[in-house]
Amino acid sequence: MDLTNIPRTMPRHSATFDPHTLSEIRRAAATGIYDIRGAGAKRALPHFDDLLFLGASISRYPLEGYREKCATDVWLGTRFAKKPIHLKIPVTIAGMSFGSLSAQAKEALGRGASIAGTSTTTGDGGMTAEERGHSQTLVYQYLPSRYGMNPADLLKADAIEVVIGQGAKPGGGGMLLGQKISDRVAAMRTLPKGIDQRSACRHPDWTGPDDLEIKIQELREITDYEKPIYVKVGATRPYYDVALAVKSGADVVVLDGMQGGTAATQDVFIEHVGIPILAAIRPAVQALQDLDMHRKVQLIVSGGIRSGADVAKALALGADAVAIGTAALVALGDNDPALEEEYQKLGTTAGAYDDWQDGRDPAGITTQDPVLAARLDPIAASRRLANYLSVLTLEAQTIARACGKSHLHNLEPEDLVALTIEAAAMARVPLAGTSWIPGADRF
Repeated sequence: MDLTNIPRTMPRHSATFDPHTLSEIRRAAATGIYDIRGAGAKRALPHFDDLLFLGASISRYPLEGYREKCATDVWLGTRFAKKPIHLKIPVTIAGMSFGSLSAQAKEALGRGASIAGTSTTTGDGGMTAEERGHSQTLVYQYLPSRYGMNPADLLKADAIEVVIGQGAKPGGGGMLLGQKISDRVAAMRTLPKGIDQRSACRHPDWTGPDDLEIKIQELREITDYEKPIYVKVGATRPYYDVALAVKSGADVVVLDGMQGGTAATQDVFIEHVGIPILAAIRPAVQALQDLDMHRKVQLIVSGGIRSGADVAKALALGADAVAIGTAALVALGDNDPALEEEYQKLGTTAGAYDDWQDGRDPAGITTQDPVLAARLDPIAASRRLANYLSVLTLEAQTIARACGKSHLHNLEPEDLVALTIEAAAMARVPLAGTSWIPGADRF
């Protein structure tokens, strides 16, 4: 029998051993080194896109956008601080370190946030003159590493954020490759130049919530009880972590989901530790409600916020504000397809965030190379960020008005439905077209 003309079956990739998985096995076998990269989880996860708003019709009355106000401001730190923070919009800039980012990028973040009337945040490595000088409201991160930490900068800040964990790597410390530890970064962090740095995964002077309460009290005393004290946790056990942060004396809790980015850490950590922010918000809000602290202790959520719809959905689920990191860097000019040729030379592509966490970012944002960093114009970049923040706010207002709300904080779970059973269970809102909330009777 002649078999030469029989059509052949199209080759088929395995869903388990897909091309990326095969390439990772080969890379690991060749090098014996685990993969380190930046950004956050790349796997598909339940997210805000799985929720929809129920706009007003007969049973609800919408607001007229041209004549009726929809407020967007938020107060943070009203529980204990003498000087709580008042922001014009509920979108803040998350902590990203000088070291991970260039000085020009930190300046641009401060300038852009100030134009928009919101806050920016330092990161692992301390406070730079550029970001303090150009940030109207600056939150100072107090991290396990203590890199760059000093009481003088605590006093210069407008709020203190005690970082317990990060969504991309809850339970793990940060990493900064030696290529990014320049003379200035090394001096600020008291580290040798050019040597890989791994931050601690836990604070050196406490082991639990009782010690955290003492530390928060110390920080209040240092700052004369003026500054709000935030506590940031990675999303893993949000109900208990938020409850313990509140009982330890936090004014604000920051909850970071696994879609949140990071400068560099193990790929296996980014993809397999933590939970999506969609699954974390409602347990966190439940903890605040059970302690009669919802809206008294403010909740900021982060991890994959991209649009005004994401902002509105997070607030509807009970958050007071959101924080953005990756999206802010894109607004500054990172991942620009106009630089695709240079990304290709690095063996990657715009948007992949695979290879330039080691300091070769052609956009001049995630680098310490003075030639590359000089490519970023902080003033032009800050205007792009301010424009983006304005659009986020206008989009969220548009949705709130359509739901008949005169303030973004008046959005509520009743305004939402879910497109999937998973999202309905995580967000605790009905599956669209039904009144069914999966698992609601078992929480």
